[in-house]
Amino acid sequence: MSDMHPLTRKITIIGAGNVGATFAYALMLSGLCSEIVLIDQNTAKAEGEVMDLNHAVPLTHPTRIRSGSYADCAGSAITVITAGTAQRPGETRLDLAKRNAAIFKSIIPDVVVNNPDGILLITTNPVDVLSYVSLKLSGLPDERVIGSGTILDTARFRHLLGQHFNLDARSVHAYIIGEHGDSEVPVWSLANIAGIPIEDFCAVSGCSCDDEARNQIFIQTRDAAYHIIERKGATFYAIASGMVRIVESILRDQHTILSVSSHIKGLYDIQDVFISLPCVLNRHGIQRVIRLPLNAMETEALQNSARALQEVLHSLD
Repeated sequence: MSDMHPLTRKITIIGAGNVGATFAYALMLSGLCSEIVLIDQNTAKAEGEVMDLNHAVPLTHPTRIRSGSYADCAGSAITVITAGTAQRPGETRLDLAKRNAAIFKSIIPDVVVNNPDGILLITTNPVDVLSYVSLKLSGLPDERVIGSGTILDTARFRHLLGQHFNLDARSVHAYIIGEHGDSEVPVWSLANIAGIPIEDFCAVSGCSCDDEARNQIFIQTRDAAYHIIERKGATFYAIASGMVRIVESILRDQHTILSVSSHIKGLYDIQDVFISLPCVLNRHGIQRVIRLPLNAMETEALQNSARALQEVLHSLD
């Protein structure tokens, strides 16, 4: 990032739907930023959300919150893209690709023209495909285009493992990598509690950790969105919380390791695709991608995940 806006704490959100509005609310509650701009094709919706959010400001943190146009992206540390058509019940994330890629063609160039020095954070699904599309449309360096990736899947995985062991999920260390979607990969070989590998922890805690138990935990992790969409139409609280965590690491230069989607060029023999692996996030975006010592089965599953995403990218031309 250039030094043009070294200390800016302004965040612009494109898309005032469930995810965008919930993220704006979570961001306001966090007290992380000085200014939040909400942009939506439906200007009345954006204005309404801003009015409602502003009425909470006296009860939370001093934050300037307003609606705007693409010109208002100027000077933002991060522009967060949540705009696009939602995933329909029974629809896979990859089915969404063509519809949302077309929408991004009308968004990304306008954002970058007005804010060439900022970071792009993409959350619209299919997030890995749209992060790649955003990189190509924006011309920004790799480190400044980030997809929310499997930050949510990893949180779901840790939550379910925490439930299984009756422990605080924050004490469970485990990653979901690969696509944010059906081909995602659980890294069982490195999952641990208090530094003890999961299998060993099972032995000392008296919990069942057989293949069936692990498979059930993974299936619940992978399919969580489908069950939530079936019941309430959309997912937004958990992803909004994940986005706040990403923004916090960037604005505060924390060097946090999070499982976000980034442009992979050569790791595990994977070339030119956005996929999630643990990444170090700081003020400049993605500082580096961590190469996990995966076992052979996990490596193959990750490569298959990358291939599935490349097929979608090829079909997008």
